[in-house]
Order: sequence, then C-alpha cells, then structure tokens
Amino acid sequence: MTSSTLSHLRVAIVGAGPAGIYAGNILTNAVAEAGGSVAIDLFESLPAPYGLIRYGVAPDHPRIKGIVNSLHEMLDAGTTRFLGNVEVGRDISLEELHDRYDAVILATGAIRDAVLDIPGIDLPGSYGAADFVAWYDGHPDVPTEWPLDAAKVAVIGNGNVALDVARVLAKHAVDLRPTEIPDNVLAGLEASAVTDVHVFGRRGPADIKFTPIELRELGEVPNVDIVVHDEDFAHADPADAPNNQLKVMLRILNGWRTRESTGASRRLHLHFYHSPVEVLGEGRVEGVRFERTEPTGDGGVRGTGEFREIAVQQVYRAVGYYGTPVVDAPFDARAGVVSNIEGRVVDASTTGDRDAAAIRGLYATGWIKRGPVGLIGHTKSDAMETIAHLVADVQAGVLTAPLVGSDVRDLLDEREVAYTTWEGWLALDAHERERGANHLHTRERVKLVPRDEQVGISRGALVP
Repeated sequence: MTSSTLSHLRVAIVGAGPAGIYAGNILTNAVAEAGGSVAIDLFESLPAPYGLIRYGVAPDHPRIKGIVNSLHEMLDAGTTRFLGNVEVGRDISLEELHDRYDAVILATGAIRDAVLDIPGIDLPGSYGAADFVAWYDGHPDVPTEWPLDAAKVAVIGNGNVALDVARVLAKHAVDLRPTEIPDNVLAGLEASAVTDVHVFGRRGPADIKFTPIELRELGEVPNVDIVVHDEDFAHADPADAPNNQLKVMLRILNGWRTRESTGASRRLHLHFYHSPVEVLGEGRVEGVRFERTEPTGDGGVRGTGEFREIAVQQVYRAVGYYGTPVVDAPFDARAGVVSNIEGRVVDASTTGDRDAAAIRGLYATGWIKRGPVGLIGHTKSDAMETIAHLVADVQAGVLTAPLVGSDVRDLLDEREVAYTTWEGWLALDAHERERGANHLHTRERVKLVPRDEQVGISRGALVP
C-alpha cells in the first residue's frame, strides 16, 4: 500500500460550517506552500453551507452574518467541492470515506443543548435553547411552529445564546420584519403572548459572557423595558473591572438601574446570583425554584441557603452546547467532543493520554474538537493546529493512499442520495434573495425552510 504525498492529496471534510470551511482553506494554502496540490470534498448533512452562521445566529445580527461573505469567497474559489444533504453514517460511512481519501477531517460542531440536570427540567413547556434557535433560524429539521403561548418566560444562562433567545422572545415581531427571518417564524412571533422574559445567571454581573455591543443593543430594543435589581450589584463596580470590555458592560448594566420605566408592553428582567434548583409544575411548567448565590472571593459562587420561586410558564435552558457523536468515530461523552489530541483523533479509551496512538488519517477541528467555546478567531487557530498535524503526517509517510479512485459522487448516485452542490447553493441563495425582494416588506432574503424545497431548488441547478 502506497503512502500519501502532498503532490496528489485528497481530503474529505465533514461539516460545512466555519470550522470546516476554514480548515479547507488553510489546508489548500498549506499544501500549495509546500509545492503540492489537494482536492477537497466538503460533506454537509444540510442542503446549504455555513452551519451555525446560517442556523445559529439570530436574524437581527447581520453584523455577525457578514462572516458569510468571506466563507463564500473560500468556497467560490473552486478548490473545495461542496456536497450537501449528505449525512456521514447514513448516506456514506466513515470507513467508505477513508477508502476514498488520504485523510478525513471532522468539523461537525455542536448542535445539541447541554444537559441541565435538575428536577422538572423535562416538564412540558421546558425547552433547550438550541431547538428554539434552530426554529427561529429556519432549520429544516425542526417543526415549523413553536408554542409561544406563555406570558412569563425564563431563560437560564448568561452567555450569548441566552441573550439572543431572550432578545428574540422579548422583541416585537414588527422589528424583525427587515431581517431574513422565515415567514413562518415571523407569523409565530407576531402571535406571541410573551410579556415578560426573565434571564437568570448563577454568577454576578461581573461574570457575564456577553459583548458590549450585544448588551448595548439589548437596551435599544423598541417598546421593551430592561429591569435589573439593586441587590445584584454589590460586587459590580466598573472601577474594579479587570479589563475595558467588562468595565463598559458594567457601566451599561449600572446605568439601567436608574432608568425609568417607559410603560413598555414587554419587559426583559436580568437576574444575577440565581442558581436553578428545580422546575416547578403539575403536568407542565408553572415556575422555577432558585437558590440565591454569593461570590466566594476566588472567582466562584456558593449557595446562601435562601430559595426563591418565580412564576413562569416556559423555561429555556441556555447552559451550553454538546457535540453530536459521529457514527464510528471515537467520542468522549464526558466532554461532548470527538476524542482527540490537538486535532489528531485517538481511541476514546485513551483520551487525555498525550502518548496515545492517533487513528491514522482521522482529524477533528472546531467545536467537535475542543467543545463549544470560543469565537471565529479560535476556529481559525484551531484549524491551523489540526492542519499542521495533517501535513506533518503526510510528510512523515504516516498516511496511506486511497484504495478507491472513483468519484464519490458515483457512489452517492448509485444510492440515489439527493446531494446538493455549490452551484445548487448559488441557485438557492438567488431564490431566497428574490423572495426577499418581492416580499411585502422588502428584505435581503426570505429563507426557504422545508428541506425538500431547498433540495429541489438546489438540484435543479445540477449540471448533467
């Protein structure tokens, strides 16, 4: 069996979000600098590319969605071939990818909610934030309707996802009309019964994970009053903040303490030092029981023994994401990631062992590699580390050349997999933009939600 070389490298990347696209771009450049060439196939279970940028960013955050422009340029360069609507483990196996490529990079991300293990969390009316985000972003694999029949809602968490969920719940639908929000979501939000959204953090104001821009935007939502509580600010002096970013956010929060109520029809309450103990209710959510916490002085918090019950009819847990296992890839269930050392995938039983033997030709990058933390910049550095190991393995003769030389599309065609392509995405993109231009409220785009309709538009652009 011959060894892989940089002169004719073939690589499969599983996952077409930022992690996978950046990995492909960095690999292409690294191999070119070494005097070689690489053919990359980018597999995605959804019909469209961009992952959480398309299906995980709130529709009223176009600034973040601007990242799509750079991702588009990378895929449009033609060095990476996009194959959407293909699920590894169902339509094609990991072993079959190994047979056809010198290396496989897993970049499937983390799309499930982390567990919040408290009594009552599974009551009707209790939801994971990831599912709600998928709904308002028009993900094709979630129901098209969402029950927004509760007046008082709790969001548990103090990170960016919690803030997005709270803002979308509190915001009036009319203010979301200019965005790319799907029509079914807009209709659901227009009929929403929400009047009060309560956001609960276990720690204090000095430990929030937002950014100043996002926090400031929260205070500018039309016809929504922000409510904070003086008791939470004993340890929130901006002068004590360790960095300018936190100093700015504490100033914003402290400023809200003196704001007069405008009599808005909706209110967004920010609660700190509240640790959830139990979701209450007989047959469905009726409230949440919290233990009041206090700082320990070393960056942590502890319970005070004081308990409070707050009446709500829905609960959204936004306590983090958890990676989805890839069929036949080693998985660390405790950490929620593919078992790996610096991007080289290893046997699950050896996780944490720096001397563990890597599985030849299998790599990971992004959230499925390190867990759901960090921003886009971390994704790039993540990919650089993984790609450096891949290139080093090729140069060391560790990898073996593919056993099968035929185009993977032949196998997909044989199995009648309705895969989509880059040309198909361009057609779907144009279709969504046309829907936006022709909409009653002119918009940049209106997302097409049903999977079969996305596939139909995309497949119509296939070149025989």
